[in-house]
Parts: sequence; C-alpha cells; structure tokens
Amino acid sequence: MFKKILIANRGEIACRVIKTARRMGIETVAVYSEADRGALHVEMADEAVLIGPPAAAESYLVIDKIVEACRKTGAQAVHPGYGFLSEREAFPRALEAAGIVFIGPNPGAIAAMGDKIESKKAAAKAKVSTVPGYLGVIEDDKHAVRIADEIGYPVMIKASAGGGGKGMRIAHSKAEVGEGFNLAKAEAKASFGDDRVFVEKFIVDPRHIEIQVLGDKHGNVIYLGERECSIQRRNQKVIEEAPSPLLDEATRRKMGEQAVALAKAVNYDSAGTVEFVAGQDKSFYFLEMNTRLQVEHPVTELVTGVDLVEQMIRVAAGEKLAIAQKDVTLTGWAVESRLYAEDPFRNFLPSIGRLVKYRPSAEVSKDGITVRNDTGVQEGGEISIHYDPMIAKLVTHAPSRAAAIEAQSTALDSFYVDGIRHNIPFLSALMNHPRWREGNLSTGFIAEEFPKGFSVRVPEGEVARRIAAVGAAIDHVLGERKRQISGQMGGRVVQRERRRAVWLDRQEIQLDVGREGDAIAIRFVGAEGKAGNAHLLHSPWKPGDPVWQGTIDGHIIAVQARPIANGIRLAHQGVEVPVYVWTEAEAASAKLMPVTTASDTGKKLLCPMPGLIVSIAVTEGQEVKAGETLAVVEAMKMQNVLRAERDGTVKKIHASAGATLAVDALILEFS
Repeated sequence: MFKKILIANRGEIACRVIKTARRMGIETVAVYSEADRGALHVEMADEAVLIGPPAAAESYLVIDKIVEACRKTGAQAVHPGYGFLSEREAFPRALEAAGIVFIGPNPGAIAAMGDKIESKKAAAKAKVSTVPGYLGVIEDDKHAVRIADEIGYPVMIKASAGGGGKGMRIAHSKAEVGEGFNLAKAEAKASFGDDRVFVEKFIVDPRHIEIQVLGDKHGNVIYLGERECSIQRRNQKVIEEAPSPLLDEATRRKMGEQAVALAKAVNYDSAGTVEFVAGQDKSFYFLEMNTRLQVEHPVTELVTGVDLVEQMIRVAAGEKLAIAQKDVTLTGWAVESRLYAEDPFRNFLPSIGRLVKYRPSAEVSKDGITVRNDTGVQEGGEISIHYDPMIAKLVTHAPSRAAAIEAQSTALDSFYVDGIRHNIPFLSALMNHPRWREGNLSTGFIAEEFPKGFSVRVPEGEVARRIAAVGAAIDHVLGERKRQISGQMGGRVVQRERRRAVWLDRQEIQLDVGREGDAIAIRFVGAEGKAGNAHLLHSPWKPGDPVWQGTIDGHIIAVQARPIANGIRLAHQGVEVPVYVWTEAEAASAKLMPVTTASDTGKKLLCPMPGLIVSIAVTEGQEVKAGETLAVVEAMKMQNVLRAERDGTVKKIHASAGATLAVDALILEFS
C-alpha cells in the first residue's frame, strides 16, 4: 500500500480524499494555487505545495507542476478527484513516465470512454443503445445548424471533454444553435482546455440515471446500483438520490449488466460511472461514461456501505476487489443536495465573498438516520471567482425515501451560512415540493415547476403557523432573559400579557404564548378571538443561536434565525421572512407606520455577479426587444448571457469588454 499520496484537486473533493487516506494510515499532499493559500484542504493535508496563480490553467491544470510536486514530496500516487485533470489521458501517462501511480483508470480506458465523442462510438460498436446524434468534428456554427436541422429539434450541444454542466447548451431553433455552439465552445475551452463539442438529440421529459461501476486490474468489474440525477438546473445536477424511484430490480440489473459489459470492453480498472438517459417507461440509452469519481458518489457509499475512494486507492495499489457482485446490497435510501454560492432570487447567478458565518448541520448517525456533510470550506474562508461555486454536499440516509427526504429537509433548514448568497432556500423548498416527494421526476423538473425562476415565497398554511410559533417562542425567551436583569422595578415581578400579534412581514397571526413547564405553549387565536388548543414547543435555543432547533408537538423542525431591527428574520422550508412580535398596543401603532418600497432599477442593466465582461452586444441608441442579448459576463468558468427583460432603447453604455465588475455595477442604461 502507498505511504503517501498527492491529491491533484481542491475544495470538498480534496478534503474527501484526505479523510479516507487518513483513515487508511496514508500521508497526504495537497496542491494549491495562490487563491487557495488558506483553503481547508491545505490545512487538512500533511503537506502542501504551491503550484501557481489563481487561474486553473496556470495551476491545477498544469501537469508538469503536479508531477514536480510529487517529486518534491515523495508522493507515490496521485488521486485526481473530479474535474481539472481527472479525465485527461495525458495526465496518467505523464505520471507513469515519472514512476508515479495514477489513482484512476488506465489511460486507454480514459481515451476510449472519457472523451464523450469516442465513448459514443465505442458504445455503438458494442451494440449499446445510444441517443441519435453527430459524433464527428463540427467545423463551425453553420455546420452545427445543418446537423441540428437533420437530427431535429430540440438538440443538445455538449463539450466532448466536459462535465459538471459546463460547455453544454440546449437549442430549440437555428438561432439558438448558433449562439449555443459558440458559448459551449468558449466554456469548454476555459474549463477543460478542449473546445470540441458534439450535437445530439435532446430527449423530451427524460430522466438521468447513472450506474456506478468498480473494476480492478485483474479483470473484475461490478456495479453498485444506480443514482437518480434528474433534478438539474442548466444541465447541472442539483439533487441526487440512490436508489432511483423509477427502477425496478429487473431494469436495475439490465442497466448494471450493460454498464459492466461496456466497462469490461475497455478494460476499465477503477471507479467510474456509466450514465443513461431513461424514459418514463423505463427504456434507457447510453449517454456517456465518466472515467472518474462522481460528485454524487456519497449516496452510493451510504446505500452500499462501500467507500469508493478507498476502493480506488486499493485497486491502484494492485489489490483485487474484495467485493463480488453477489455481495452488493442496497440498504435504505440516500439523498444529496449540492449547496452552491449562487443567488436563487437572481436567477441563480454566482455569488462570491467571505463566509462570515458557516455553521453546517451536525454530522450524526443516530436512530437509523445519517447526516453527512462533504465540504471544502470553513468559517472565514472565501468563495473565489476562479473556481466552481460549490460550498458543500449535504447527504442524508434513512431506511426509506420519505425518511431520507425529511431528514434532508431538516438538515437544510439548520445549515446556516452568512456573507454570501446561497441556494439553501431553493433546496429547502425543493425538498418539500409535492412532485419531488412523489418521485415524479424528469430533467425538466425545475424548469417546469419554477418557470419564472425562484422568487421570495409568502408563508402560507402550516409553514406560516410554524414560523409564527417559533417567532413567538424566541420573543418569549428573549423576554424571560430581559426580566432576569437585576435592579428592575424594585425587584417586583411583572406579569406579561399572553396575547401577541405576530407579523410575518405584514401578514398578522394572533396567538397566546406562555411558559408551561419546560415547554413554551402557543395557542392560535381563531376568528372569534378565542385561543385554541396548546401547541408545545421544546428547544434548547438561547439568544445568539443562529438556528432554532427543537420540536413542535413532537415534530422535529429547524428554523434559521437572524436578528433584525425590532424583530427577527426566520427561514424555514424555503420561506424567509421578517417576523415581528407585538403586543396588541404595539401592533396598533405599527399599522400606522409607512411602508418603504425598493427603488425602481428597471431602466438599468446591473452586473448580477462579480465577473468579467466578455462582450457587449448592443450600441448606444440601439432599439432592443425583450429577450435580446445585451452582454455576456463570465464568472466561475460559466458564461452568463444577460438579456433584455423588456423592449427599450439603449441610452448609455457604462462598461466595455474586458472590464471586471463588482456585483450590481452599472453596465448600461435604457432611455
């Protein structure tokens, strides 16, 4: 077994590999760019080597620098993680030439399957059902349009060397093919150093299901069940689960056996994933093979009990698989949410900055429920413009799908982040979406259920009552604390009135609140002004805690709590609202206060994220129609097209191509 390995990656996956290596008694070496000097993976590793400037093309993507770091530290093997060099055939060849072991598949398997175009050719040769498409070299955007016309719309334009949703566009018309082709090529070049793309038919209402395979260097290959990855946004996975609610055992076996046959055909000898696009009728087609560890691998680990990173290391060291196909069993259900630094209320645009507070859900395994958090950040760290905006992967495992979802919902509500915008409100709302809970999924789920994007949600029904109850309980605890301050009213005890008007922003809920033993009792007031039955709230919450965690009538819930002027901002199940708890007299006065409104910025195009202006598509005095491209901004390796929201005339342009702008910086004005 290896004594020391180097992780040629950063962020959460580098930390994930370090954890397993540490458990196996293997020393670790981290590499880092100048932007990652204070990163968590650098702190966790036994050694760390600086490999260059922030740009990945000058650091994490430079093979010679990784090889030199191995020589400098004596690392015997390299784990590539995912992304960066993980699927670059030249990387394991360079390591082999230097006498260093690559913890991943052999270069031949990467060449055959890692390239998305070549993998489809190999699958077709092996008589594997594939999606109709064009796998040759596409000369230019006009060539791409001709191909799309022949295949039929919609089509998907996809980077050959890609992954993670980058270098990928769906086109429904000739115009969208031309624009999408150029954007996909640019993203592919920036992210993978390879601008080749291919075009294939986009299957309507599909599901994305993938099979985890594991092979060794002795010809053994097994499959470890499937993962459902249909909940995607902009072709990037958001939520994954294992197993899939679609598959039955017979379909699972067919997909698994096909994946194994494909892996054996290319002598695959590590962890890898064979991806399929599946119809609602359980039909499936080979999509691609990822010759690396997948981002979503934790859900497979939790339902199988197999540490995939450990198996990759053991296989690379020449060991035979200790697991046969008959030994693989799927136990319970696992759900994973990807937490990103992005603003769900501004069309999920990237957000960067310092993590002023980072308090993840506690990692526990109790009463059949497991909560796991794979992360590469810590409080005080910075989310950089240079890399993928992932903050963490939150994973829950339970005996059933419903229980795993419920645990995930509570864990998301207790995951507290301040300093940047993040997608936790959206993930929390998704966890409680009826269609998601029913398992009625497709890759179009988010677009169909949130056609206008994700917006601020008004608290309603049971959620509103929960938030009101917790707000009243927090106010009651704060009041109890204030009354303990010495020297008040000559030591006399002041009896508080029980009736409260709780405002969720301007929505009022009346209730009675009081202490009953170790619980706080909430009685909601009905239309006749009478208080109903008591709801008992138990929580160890104390002033200053960022999350109220406890039970309401025995039901476990978590509510995020942020102090604001005269109240507290509460967040629960995707709803975030300012909460004010008034006495009846205070409520009467508050109703007389004027309501402030946000200023109108409808005639301005503001930069929605910190980023680089790639291009300005209009000129001063030009008339534009709603939907037309105004500018392209690049951030975190993604090119974001800014379009006109309404018809208008460009009055003045304030930014130019090549400029780096802060969030909300003015790009142009309309007259």
